[in-house]
Amino acid sequence: MPSFPPVQSVQRAFRLLAELNRQRVTSVAELHRRTGLPKPTIVRLLETLQAEGFIANDRRLGGYQVTSQVASLSNGFHGAPLIVEAARPWALELTRRVKWPVAVGVLEADAIVVRYSTIPDSPISPFHATINMRLSLVARSLGRAYLAFCSKEERKLLVRMLTASQYDEDRPKNLPKVVEQLVRATRTRGFAHRDPGVEPKNSDTIAVPIMDGDRVIATYGLTYFRSAVTRSDLIGSLVPALKDSRSRIEKNLAALAPL
Repeated sequence: MPSFPPVQSVQRAFRLLAELNRQRVTSVAELHRRTGLPKPTIVRLLETLQAEGFIANDRRLGGYQVTSQVASLSNGFHGAPLIVEAARPWALELTRRVKWPVAVGVLEADAIVVRYSTIPDSPISPFHATINMRLSLVARSLGRAYLAFCSKEERKLLVRMLTASQYDEDRPKNLPKVVEQLVRATRTRGFAHRDPGVEPKNSDTIAVPIMDGDRVIATYGLTYFRSAVTRSDLIGSLVPALKDSRSRIEKNLAALAPL
């Protein structure tokens, strides 16, 4: 346990910086909508981050954006999960072939966290950045893929954790029944869809589990604009391509795993 309560101003600053990092350019109003922080607080934090060189106010584009200085915050991190190492070449190959970005997410407590993404390599990504983004197990495609294909015992534990979650999208009414229905639908379909009510509504993500034997170790998703992909394209092309890439990742993972 910490010896003192967290410093709220620091928490808010990191929360704001994380949101800025997910957008190419964003405004005070949009940051308020996404973070729930009061606008005066946002303005003070933005001015502080700007003074430290982490963000810039580009009036021509109508908002704030991160600068190259944010890269210095990761200088001390030198590792990546084995799953990222196994997935990287095949994720890049898939994006180069179909153009859409793909992502690898791993379970952290009661959510999926994006650990690798090919957004920088995609010419038509619906998102600016997703690395370290927390994704709901109930509403997001990468989360649903995990929830649907993990063991019954693990799913029961996750549902208990979700019941106490602070996030509304993780706690729909009658959570156990909702989970039961989405698990059944996802397993029947063979892949997960994002909840259509989740923003941005002009895009969707399909996702499948990455397995190590009977255990889900990560999830693998592909994001696309709804207007650009027909149902026949999705089922006939993108889903098979995603599943084939997933199989190659699983084989690569088995080859890289220590004996």
